[in-house]
Amino acid sequence: MDIIKSRRQKEEQAAGLKQHFFTAQNRQEEATLIMAQDRSPTEEVMKLAAIALSLNVRLRSSDMPVDMQERALRYARSFLDDPSISSAPKHRPNPTLLARALKKEFDSVYGVAWHCVAGKSFGSFVTHSPGGFMYFSIDSLFIVLFKTEVKMVTELEPSSQIS
Repeated sequence: MDIIKSRRQKEEQAAGLKQHFFTAQNRQEEATLIMAQDRSPTEEVMKLAAIALSLNVRLRSSDMPVDMQERALRYARSFLDDPSISSAPKHRPNPTLLARALKKEFDSVYGVAWHCVAGKSFGSFVTHSPGGFMYFSIDSLFIVLFKTEVKMVTELEPSSQIS
């Protein structure tokens, strides 16, 4: 714990930050973060593979940091397993609701411009920001999650101005 505390103090001093209030949860998250930083990329990939296996999820393609992939897999699985989502006796997942919920989750956590497509049969070709693409499946449901770049428009282009 002293290593974590001294590392945190060094980071705060370097950034000129002071934080006076710590909770047990913050310390646990901090310890997990530092342990994750000390892991090799192979260990992170193996951990993600184990998580995907335990959640019965198949990761098909990804260009995304491991922690974000883990968040998406866990969120999608918990959404589909939530009995309050479907009031029907035979639980059938609604791909539209899943796509909307996953998009909103990533928009709120990682910033705007996330898009999500979910369904049983579809094709796609998307352009995404670097580190912002993931394609996975849960049972017979396929999910594409990606982020696009957002640029502020400051003035209209000459061809689009109305005379």
